[in-house]
Amino acid sequence: MSNKPESLRETAIVLPSLDPDKKFKAVVDELVETGFENIVIVDDGSCDERQKWFEDASKYPQCHVLHHGVNKGKGRALKTAFAFVNKELPTVKGVITIDGDGQHLTKDIIACGERMLKEVNCVVLGCRDFDAPGVPPRSVAGNKTTSRMFRIFCGIKLSDTQTGLRAIPAQYLDTFCNLEGERFEYETNMLLQMKRLGIRFVEQSIETVYDTDDYSSHYNAVKDSYRIGKIMLKFLLSKK
Repeated sequence: MSNKPESLRETAIVLPSLDPDKKFKAVVDELVETGFENIVIVDDGSCDERQKWFEDASKYPQCHVLHHGVNKGKGRALKTAFAFVNKELPTVKGVITIDGDGQHLTKDIIACGERMLKEVNCVVLGCRDFDAPGVPPRSVAGNKTTSRMFRIFCGIKLSDTQTGLRAIPAQYLDTFCNLEGERFEYETNMLLQMKRLGIRFVEQSIETVYDTDDYSSHYNAVKDSYRIGKIMLKFLLSKK
């Protein structure tokens, strides 16, 4: 009998990416070496100079590389991957969304996947400790602010509202494909709609990893904060 975690074969990794670099390659290589059998990568309109990283990934039989001709946003990239899994990988029991910058350790990815397989109809959120040393100040401020807003205005208690590490049972993929949001606000709306739809979630503690010498993000503080605020306001106004 194999001692390999069930999540390696029974889940699909979902990895959206825009203009990846060598960190993306390291993430993909490690996922393959660890034994994940299905890795769905979405190129969200990356420039020509960065296409080599997707070409390298596509050489692995475990990797399914999808392309957006233009940048459509992280939310749309996630929905593209969910739709692909629904259609092309119907036997998997769920997906695990991750980021391609190395912030999510393989052991934590596996832990979230294993917990999702053991829980019943439950989304598992990999939650970081924002009081840990080395976390960029803007990440601390942004997450703690949105966590308070979630708790006070929406009645949702979450320690990490911005986590990209989420293990989602397959039965919810069709629902999540139809949620509003195309960019970073989509992940916020996913959490809000889980509350509205009665989809249970649990938090899984994960290690907090940041490369303070090479920290970057495609998050636009003004535009994306506006979109997130708009989504939250709409949710509040829709509550009876």
